[in-house]
Amino acid sequence: MTDPVSDFLTRLRNASKAGQAECVSPHSRLKQSLAAILKAEGYITDYRDAADALGHKTLVVKLKYVDGTPALTRVNRVSTPGRRLYYRYTEIPRVLNGLGIAILSTSKGLLKDQDCRRQKVGGELLCNVW
Repeated sequence: MTDPVSDFLTRLRNASKAGQAECVSPHSRLKQSLAAILKAEGYITDYRDAADALGHKTLVVKLKYVDGTPALTRVNRVSTPGRRLYYRYTEIPRVLNGLGIAILSTSKGLLKDQDCRRQKVGGELLCNVW
């Protein structure tokens, strides 16, 4: 697998469109931080660590639905392994005029766009969520 973040976002997107209650992905600290931001913003209900049958660590994400429609409408991977996109805090693009969030990888960990502007820190734009 060349891009684990893209794989995680694709698993979330496919599970929410299929109407599944949970999404299972291989565990990493980056994916766990991504899930923590999505939970704080209300796009998912919860996440937890688990172990699969072979003993590998996995991340189980409980998806959120509002009246049968997924709370996670769209997830776009912006920066890819072949094309990294870095932004200063003043240049971070707004997602749907502030209705969505952008998640950046910074020197202070993963942060959403508003926190980056508030703390005056830039970084690599990982994805846009709405």
